[in-house]
Amino acid sequence: MADSYIIRCRACGTGNRVPAEKIATGAAPICGRCRARLLDQKQPITVTDDTFSSDVEGFPLPVLVDAWAPWCAPCRMIAPVVEELAKEMAGRIRVAKLNVDDNPATASRFNLRSIPTLLVIKGGREVDRIVGLQPKAEIARRLLRAVA
Repeated sequence: MADSYIIRCRACGTGNRVPAEKIATGAAPICGRCRARLLDQKQPITVTDDTFSSDVEGFPLPVLVDAWAPWCAPCRMIAPVVEELAKEMAGRIRVAKLNVDDNPATASRFNLRSIPTLLVIKGGREVDRIVGLQPKAEIARRLLRAVA
C-alpha cells in the first residue's frame, strides 16, 4: 500500500494528501479547504473518460463502476440498487456511474459489450465484473469480497 493518496474533494476540487494508515483504519478524512468528507460519499459519482483515472483507478478504496446508458431499461432497473449500495457501504467503497454512450474510450478500454455491467476496481485494476441484472445481495457479497 502507498504511504499516502491524493484524494480530490468532490465539493471544491482540492487535492488532499491522505495517509494510507488513516484510510486503512476507517478514519473519515476531511478536505483541508472546505471541510467536506472525502470518503463518505453516499451518492454515486459521475465519471467520464477524462476523470476515470483519477476518480476510479487512483482511488484508495474499491470502486463499483456502474456502466450504463440512458436508453437501457435494465440499467434503469439496477440504478436504485446501486444507489442503495452507495449509501450502505459509504466509507468502504466508492460508487461511480459511467455513461457508455458519452464515454466510448473507457467503455472500449474495458471491453464493455453488454450493459448494465458493474465493474469492481481495486488498486487501479478490475477485480470483478458483474454483467446484467443481479440481486442486491449478490452484488453486495461480491463487493464485500473486494473490501476484504
